[in-house]
Amino acid sequence: MAMDAHEIEKLIREGIPDAQVTIRDLAGDGDHYAAEVVAESFRGKSRVQQHQMVYDALKGHMGGVLHALALQTSVPK
Repeated sequence: MAMDAHEIEKLIREGIPDAQVTIRDLAGDGDHYAAEVVAESFRGKSRVQQHQMVYDALKGHMGGVLHALALQTSVPK
């Protein structure tokens, strides 16, 4: 069963409360998404650490109901 874009956004916002999240369904199949996550809490962290924060927020859904996520993270400008 595919994961809904709103659910992905909700999980990320719950895990990273200061995040601005944009989700796009890349293939229209509910399995392949792109996420842009901008958060002040990323400041001073490496890209790997930022991505790990997002994966932690997704609570183990990556690779399961969430098949593919192209992830872009940054701090606010």
